[in-house]
Amino acid sequence: MKLSYEEVEPLLIASERLVSQTDVEFRRYLANEIDWKDRLICIKGPKGTGKTTLILQHMKETFGARSDKAVYLALDHLWFASHEVLPVVEWLYTNAYTHVFLDEVHHVGNWQPLIKTITDFYPKLNVVFSGSSILKLTSVKADLSRRQAVYDLKGLSFREFLELEGVLRQKPLSFENLLEDHRRIAAAICDKVMILPLFRRYLSSGYYPLYRSVSNQFADRLSQVVSNVLETDVPAVMDVTPATIRKAKKMLMILAGNCPQTPNMTDLYRELETDRNAGIKMFGMLEAAELIATVRSSLAEPKLKRLGTIEKVFLGDTNLMSALVPHPEIGSVRETYFVNQLRAAHHNVVTPSQGDFVIDGKYLFEIGGKGKGFYQIKDVQNSYVVNDDVEIGRGNKIPLWLFGFLY
Repeated sequence: MKLSYEEVEPLLIASERLVSQTDVEFRRYLANEIDWKDRLICIKGPKGTGKTTLILQHMKETFGARSDKAVYLALDHLWFASHEVLPVVEWLYTNAYTHVFLDEVHHVGNWQPLIKTITDFYPKLNVVFSGSSILKLTSVKADLSRRQAVYDLKGLSFREFLELEGVLRQKPLSFENLLEDHRRIAAAICDKVMILPLFRRYLSSGYYPLYRSVSNQFADRLSQVVSNVLETDVPAVMDVTPATIRKAKKMLMILAGNCPQTPNMTDLYRELETDRNAGIKMFGMLEAAELIATVRSSLAEPKLKRLGTIEKVFLGDTNLMSALVPHPEIGSVRETYFVNQLRAAHHNVVTPSQGDFVIDGKYLFEIGGKGKGFYQIKDVQNSYVVNDDVEIGRGNKIPLWLFGFLY
């Protein structure tokens, strides 16, 4: 069915309004990594990390606030409850639009065949689509893996948080540069900023950009985001029942109350009154949604055996800890932050037999408070102690906060 201009006009108006009102002063790290010239781009990531803003900023900077070449379509918009996406794309294509940005694509049933159809039948149209971190990017009916460029947007790094707060603008550090020159780098930063109070704020409410709009209600808002992910996003992508969603919520709260931990999966399934297959599905669901993070003892385990090699389970980030766990234990917060920031910067993190974490199969780290020393990892090559509550390190002792400058 062909659409008229009058039918499409509300979408065009909404797109122009959103683009024109988008602030472009602060840009996420991923904005510099995306090759926007690619014809098919997927941006996925946890809810609340800023995917929509990233897209709208690019549109404003590239096409202007009002454009007859690019349009933003929020597929969770009520308009699409009674309209199909393809007729809109057909109208845009025949009216010389060259770029379409499809946000929250997982709200469309059979979204993969939809994207495949658009790329097959509208060859001059550039498509950017975004969705939940749980998006399944391959299927039997529509394998897009060879066509699309995929980018994963994480929450704010501590470096980005400081820039968003307007207190410091600093380029990301390479991991090697951080290890070799951390004392000079930390001293230069601490000459400009009282770093530790800001670090405490970030740990409790600085990972998700939405903290700026909700102020004192941040923990409640983040809890609502978690519920929305499990109640809306997950069923849109996975075949799950309401009973499974309820049990997944309970699993999350059980894990949250004891993170980090090495879970006894049998006991966990028994407490949830579920079987192993359903339990594995729920556990994988929480991990795919980045509500939990698992650190394993080996990177080389076959995929089907990975659930048997879990050494520690963490919540996905420290803000989730503050929202879901009353008075989280400080040692757990430190380790969660370290794992979160290293993984967001694309480093491999595993647990060793000695020390807390091995990074990229080479560097050994022990995480602790101000007085933490080398006793547990003495005489180990490439070993480092990461100290919380210190501004500047010395030798192979590095301040914890500085690992938030890797992306």
